[in-house]
Amino acid sequence: MFDKLTSVESRYDELMTRLGTVEVQSDPAEYKKAAKSLAEIEPLVQKFREFKAVELDIAGAEELFRGADADMRELADEELRSLGARREALLQDLKILLVPKDPNDEKNVILEIRAGTGGDEAALFAGDLFRMYTRYAERQGWRLDVMSSSETGGGGMKEAIVSI
Repeated sequence: MFDKLTSVESRYDELMTRLGTVEVQSDPAEYKKAAKSLAEIEPLVQKFREFKAVELDIAGAEELFRGADADMRELADEELRSLGARREALLQDLKILLVPKDPNDEKNVILEIRAGTGGDEAALFAGDLFRMYTRYAERQGWRLDVMSSSETGGGGMKEAIVSI
């Protein structure tokens, strides 16, 4: 796992250097491609660097723990416990970040909501569902295009077709 993280970190450094070159900055398509690759791996690299910093702190605390001073040993022991917990949390975050991304994550979606059997109650539920999905998409920063909708009286909907 750490070999993979080290290679991702070196790739990140390569991309950072590459983005600074005149050749890449003068070609918008190449710049966009490199910037997108950089943005995809940046959270992973930041967590890995944070993990390495915690590892260094643990090594320093262990050195203090081996010292002769009892007060320093007690402080180092307390710090080792907190750093150990932080290290485990970062390790879990790294494992999650290493999971490959789904290629469909960046694609658009067509959402169809239709009122089923149940008359006005089904139409009200469909309207509520449409408003819920609309607000969720807005909070995520997604663009919502209503392709077709058919509303009933009283806030209900017969159907709604939306591109997200």
